[in-house]
Amino acid sequence: MTATTGPVAADTAVIRALRRIRVPQKQRNRELALLLFALVVSGAAIALVQLGVLKTIDPSFLYYCGVLAVLALGLHVILRFVARDADPFVLPIGTVLTGLGLAMIYRIDLGDEASGWSAASTRQLAWAGIAFALAIAVVLALRNYRVLFRYTYVSGFIGVLLLILPIVPGLGSDANADVWVSLGFFSFQPGELAKIALAIFFAGYLVRTRESLTSVGTRFLGITWPRARELGPILVIWLISLGIIVLQRDLGTGLLIFGMFVAMLYVATGKTSWVLLGVVLAAAGAFAASRVLPYVGARFTNWLDAFNPALMDNSSYQLVQGIFGLAHGGLLGTGLGQGRPGLTPLAQSDYIVPSLGEELGLIGVFAILCLYMVFTSRGIRIGVAGQDDFGKLLATGMAFTIALQVFIMVGGVTRVIPLTGLTTPFLAAGGSSLVANWIIVALLLRISDSVRNQPRVVIG
Repeated sequence: MTATTGPVAADTAVIRALRRIRVPQKQRNRELALLLFALVVSGAAIALVQLGVLKTIDPSFLYYCGVLAVLALGLHVILRFVARDADPFVLPIGTVLTGLGLAMIYRIDLGDEASGWSAASTRQLAWAGIAFALAIAVVLALRNYRVLFRYTYVSGFIGVLLLILPIVPGLGSDANADVWVSLGFFSFQPGELAKIALAIFFAGYLVRTRESLTSVGTRFLGITWPRARELGPILVIWLISLGIIVLQRDLGTGLLIFGMFVAMLYVATGKTSWVLLGVVLAAAGAFAASRVLPYVGARFTNWLDAFNPALMDNSSYQLVQGIFGLAHGGLLGTGLGQGRPGLTPLAQSDYIVPSLGEELGLIGVFAILCLYMVFTSRGIRIGVAGQDDFGKLLATGMAFTIALQVFIMVGGVTRVIPLTGLTTPFLAAGGSSLVANWIIVALLLRISDSVRNQPRVVIG
């Protein structure tokens, strides 16, 4: 096969150029339609919450939500100019998930009669505005995402620094798990931002070391296992994850970071043995932690024996209430504003999915999980379509991180796995999580635009 030259190549180039003029316009129109639909769904959800609780529509909160709509539309307009080929599904899906989460948080605030800055929905609205603004800033500032490859080890250092901040004396603010940092006027969860920095580090590191990690190993049970000298990276990340569990009493972040590294390692090498090793190490670490650490052991006890009368009124009360809420919702749900999600502690954060499940039913939860599935599939598709290894690993790693975080949280509140202290992406109350997830959206938009703009050789 040889590259096409002469008039045929010229004609082909003209056809491709004309096609590139039409396709982005059609794509952007489709994204605009999806984005407008997402905004309508979000506004309708808030209005239904008001009708269900207040029996009337209060336009004041909808006015504030209009600011978010303007920011979302502003991001869309900016994409038309600086990233015309960005994926058309990522922005609308992130918008509708954020809107649905805000509607449910607002609904719980109405039930608790919370108002002003003390209301979680007010703070979530402010954080959503900051998250959209930062996403716009990332899209404008990061014209070429490959620049991040230069800062591989700087990103790793920042990620580790963010992870150890909560255990610095005077900064930690949570007695349950050392995952929050208090700066006086506000608190944030550095682990949410650390996952982005570590994703950049893992992608850059694996690009540099992939050849040694894919070297020939020992063949056993039909699988080529890596040699002992290549086991260093996965053991180091495993030990760091265990350190997070031990020092911060945070099982969720440890599993998330280790799972992200194993997934990116598999994408970089294509060796199934890495995944099997990762699963074995994760299971061994979780089992050892459950036996040694009382905090982790209590999580496992509540998971295995949640409906024990001795636990239902104490440690497993929250988990059981969430399950009862899901059961109360049934197939179709009670309707927005018609349930009683406030009976579950932390219904607006850790248990946002049971809250939505009670009022939207199994069908509503299934629709939300489908949105996450599409979001993840688009992120993985962006990575697979890329020609440079760094972009492929970064996009795949961030998309998998969202999917793994959803699995950990939804699996925890439904008793599929032990409950951990993460947040459900886009939905749950929490500024750190919302900001981090919208930065991921911006990075995926940038990477997808570069992937679709990459040159391709015409052969014939």
